[in-house]
Amino acid sequence: QVQLVESGGGSVQAGGSLRLSCASSGLASGVFCMGWFRQAPGKEREGVARMNLQASGDSTTYYNDSLKGRFTISQDHARNTLFLQMDSLEPEDSAVYYCAARIGTCFTTWVMDYWGKGTLVTISS
Repeated sequence: QVQLVESGGGSVQAGGSLRLSCASSGLASGVFCMGWFRQAPGKEREGVARMNLQASGDSTTYYNDSLKGRFTISQDHARNTLFLQMDSLEPEDSAVYYCAARIGTCFTTWVMDYWGKGTLVTISS
């Protein structure tokens, strides 16, 4: 059974940083892409960042262009954990952040097959 469990959310002031983690288990051998998404109240879910897993032989990263430079996605292959480092946080970054995984590589798509339950991030001004 696939499990994606996010952690690291919380409340910080604007300008601060948070590091989200996603521990994965039960992923099929064909899962080569994982990513982070977020959904703010009243808004649609949007992609934040995604990356090919080390097992694919290509750890290419992809970002939502509007967030590139402040957010960094990374992985710890040995611990089956995905990270999202978020710096210079703004109140507009407040949202539930979700971890997701995809069968196949990331390539040009944000479509995912498996989802975590999310972790709440709140940024105060």
